[in-house]
Amino acid sequence: MNTPKIVIVGGVAGGASCAARSRRLSEEAEIIMIERGPFVSFANCGLPYHVGEVIKEEEDLLVASPELFRDRFNIDVRIQCEVTKIDRENKTVTIRKMTTGETYDETYDYLVLSPGAAPLRPPLPGIDHPAVFTVRNIPDIRAIKEMTGNGEAKSAVVVGGGFIGLEMAENLHHIGMQVSVIEMAEHVMPVLDKEMATMVNEHLDSMRVDLYLGSAVQSFENGPDGKPLVNLASGEQIAADIVIMAIGVRPETGLAKAAGLDLGPRGGIAVDGFMHTNDPNIFAVGDAVEVEGYVMGGKRLIPLAGPANRQGRLVADVILNPDKPKPFRGVQGTAVCGVLGMTVACTGETEKSLGLMAKDGKVIEYEKVYSHPFSNATYYPGAQQISFKLIFAKEDGRVLGAQAVGLAGVEKRIDVVAMAIQMGATVYDLEEAELCYAPQYGSAKDPVNMAGMIAANVLKGVSKIVHWPDLENFDGILIDVRDPEEYATGFAEGAINMPLDSLRKNLDSLPKDKEIWAYCYVSQRAYFAERILTQHGYNAKTVSGGILSYWAADADA
Repeated sequence: MNTPKIVIVGGVAGGASCAARSRRLSEEAEIIMIERGPFVSFANCGLPYHVGEVIKEEEDLLVASPELFRDRFNIDVRIQCEVTKIDRENKTVTIRKMTTGETYDETYDYLVLSPGAAPLRPPLPGIDHPAVFTVRNIPDIRAIKEMTGNGEAKSAVVVGGGFIGLEMAENLHHIGMQVSVIEMAEHVMPVLDKEMATMVNEHLDSMRVDLYLGSAVQSFENGPDGKPLVNLASGEQIAADIVIMAIGVRPETGLAKAAGLDLGPRGGIAVDGFMHTNDPNIFAVGDAVEVEGYVMGGKRLIPLAGPANRQGRLVADVILNPDKPKPFRGVQGTAVCGVLGMTVACTGETEKSLGLMAKDGKVIEYEKVYSHPFSNATYYPGAQQISFKLIFAKEDGRVLGAQAVGLAGVEKRIDVVAMAIQMGATVYDLEEAELCYAPQYGSAKDPVNMAGMIAANVLKGVSKIVHWPDLENFDGILIDVRDPEEYATGFAEGAINMPLDSLRKNLDSLPKDKEIWAYCYVSQRAYFAERILTQHGYNAKTVSGGILSYWAADADA
């Protein structure tokens, strides 16, 4: 079809990228973009930072206006219009003008659905209190700023400790509010494994953010001063000037479902690798669709702007350049979040996700290593420690996922691992990766190299590792190879202090008929101790992650 008529429902990342790419590929195509809200393309990831006055002007959130789409791309943009019905047989959509209520039908050759996902707002008693908000679009943020911008609101409750919740907590804290975070899980950032998220818990606590973990909101009520009171299932009650609901999102699938389009097992719109629905003339992209997980397969609902943008581009290529596009490669959940000066980032699978797959019968034998390197050379000012977890397949060392937490240099290491995963790389590739080095940016052995080296040592049999939870059933000897003054600051239960520098002199005091586990601060000296002991005939292993990981695991317990 030389001059197709493409109707796109929804803007922002998926719909807007599809529209712009379609025009770049064809001057002849008729392109109509229909958006329910007043803004067709805005930076929804920047919304919390406008609340926190980091992004000062609302207009800075506007990526592209309807006028820009019309003038630069010759795209017919219709804002404040809602598609209420799809007639697949006649290839028409019914559109309602939200300002007047008028309805009309529009034909299409190809229909692209980009409805996004809506914040969850469960039917809890009192949730309609005027000071209880969700965060999805610019009008939401305007309403929140109306309450926080004059300085009268002093306290906030954020319900949900995921990405949006913590970004809102950070920005409300930034403007001087006392913030409480309520999270049903045992830790914030449920996407992370527990021992990594514990470090985020501790950081929030150090910044005087009140955490209510393992807590569920039962209801809201109007306080004597007209402000909301949040009631927890535990019986606790929290008073606040404003409440932000950030407990997750659900895909907007009502329109697709009513039209008879298939939904997937997770409730999103089902699509193939080219974003086709079960109707060959209808595509779907963005937060509302289920796509294949890149690392281990399986259908995923991952609401991220990057994948949505790439899906929109792909649909334009499928429609207007059908001989050339490659299928969407899937999602691996690469994400980053700033939390009051700390950076939290992850990519690929976690132990949690691998455990869920195992329950469904998809089992992979994996191993994990922990390291705590620095963001840059320690002799250069400003070096900050990074806590890093790498997960890899035991069979061949294929990288499955990584998580990192720290004050500097976190996201660029996760970006390296994310690309490694996309290329099917192994820990041996990480071991040999050639990365930028100058003392203010990194180290000669980058944190990514270090994780790869540790993992490669394990697979090669150079090192045998164990993890702190394994200590529960351990009946051997646990040695702490730090110096005595370090040992005195805190040690693992049952550990004997045997400093590394004097270990060779004290070998005779250790039995050869029992396993010996060694740990230090971050596990480097413990590895040295393991090598000494192994070469002298002892059955030695290194506790991965050192006492830093022990403290995290202990706090988590």
